[in-house]
Amino acid sequence: MQKQGLELRQTQRLSPLQIQTIKLIELPVQELEQRIRTELEENPVLDDTPVASDEESKDISIDELGEDDYIPAYRTRVSNWGKDPRPERETFSVKESFNQSLTDQLGFRNLDARRERIGRFIIGSLDADGYLRRDIGSLTDDLAFREGLEATESEVEEMLTLIQEFEPAGVGARDLRECLLLQLRARKQTPAVCNAERILEEQFEEFSNRHFSKITARLGLSEQELKDAMAQIVRLNPAPGGQVDDSYDDQAQQIVPDFVLEEQDGRLSFSMPRFSVPELRVNKRYAQMLLDAKGASERAQKEAATFVRQKLDSAKWFVEALRQRQNTLQKTMQAILDYQYSYFEDGDESHLRPMVLKDIAEKTGFDISTISRVVNSKYIETHFGIFPLKYFFSEGMENKEGEEVSTRELKRALQECVDAEDKKKPLTDEQLVEEMEKRGYKVARRTIAKYRGQLGIPLARWRKQL
Repeated sequence: MQKQGLELRQTQRLSPLQIQTIKLIELPVQELEQRIRTELEENPVLDDTPVASDEESKDISIDELGEDDYIPAYRTRVSNWGKDPRPERETFSVKESFNQSLTDQLGFRNLDARRERIGRFIIGSLDADGYLRRDIGSLTDDLAFREGLEATESEVEEMLTLIQEFEPAGVGARDLRECLLLQLRARKQTPAVCNAERILEEQFEEFSNRHFSKITARLGLSEQELKDAMAQIVRLNPAPGGQVDDSYDDQAQQIVPDFVLEEQDGRLSFSMPRFSVPELRVNKRYAQMLLDAKGASERAQKEAATFVRQKLDSAKWFVEALRQRQNTLQKTMQAILDYQYSYFEDGDESHLRPMVLKDIAEKTGFDISTISRVVNSKYIETHFGIFPLKYFFSEGMENKEGEEVSTRELKRALQECVDAEDKKKPLTDEQLVEEMEKRGYKVARRTIAKYRGQLGIPLARWRKQL
């Protein structure tokens, strides 16, 4: 027996304006400018051509069109950008994403479409450190299952070998040994480099356990030759994936800061440079088409009126979404500035408070997802450097006095402990716990290991020097 009944469900659907606003919020200022240009090209009722002051009074107010024309009443000019002269564009070099750097290098190799697809899939399979942690067989299976591309293991192996030639050296390695060897093979083959390669190829286990006497005896090296070879190895990067993300280089992209920190009368504030963001207004000629169509019976005129109505409605949502984007970014940046005010005064990392997305969401009243979209790919220019907004977010812990400190401060203290250690007797993780406690930070050993890994600091036995 079937039972019928009514069920009341409450669902939330995003309006066209909300969807438009979300999409615009995600864009950094350069992409926003391009998005506006595209909208201007596709929607003929929008016009960013400067209007002479004596023509301002001749602009048509959409309010004049009336409710009968199904046109939402809104102003023909957008005033949120202001009329003061726009500053000249300034660009700054910032880091390029790891995957993008490798993909760009792949594009320079003049590959056919099939090999390029395999190469892109391999690049997408690398972890954050630049390693390929999966075997060739599973990659081949995934290519067939996820990409619909039947490839042989030899084809995948061939493309991996090609990617291992890319910068940074060591990328695409399947383990630490291969990573270090790839870097050495990319260097000028001096005696020290050749000896370093022999050590890693033939005596890697002894090297890992710091059994130097066995290495010299088995390879017939003198103590000086061993020291020279070790000097080459310790300068290698065990995590090449972090190299592009953590340094400024020749492949750096050019970006325009979304915010500029300013100081006036001893108080910090910020501006939002407009650069090439145009002033939007409704094209008078198309608005006049709708006025001309009022009361007309001819089919062509009505079709023209319908077209203009649709374009005006689309323009209304776009202009309003731009305004809401501006407001959302402004409120979010103000909340970040207020939260991290002490840090912004001098750029001292020790003044950077622990802060997560939820903290700013609570201050602004926005959803955490909205804050995440604002923070992503946005930058602020300060008197002590250019920073992505993500930089100011970090989890926190308490020090011995019960004061909250950021993970960035803890990492800095950990790095200082390692820098100050006796390299002939490097500190173990347990000893680093004790050193951190002396500095006022109570940190568990597993946390030390986690931060050490994130900082690219190897285990104690790897840091030992002769």
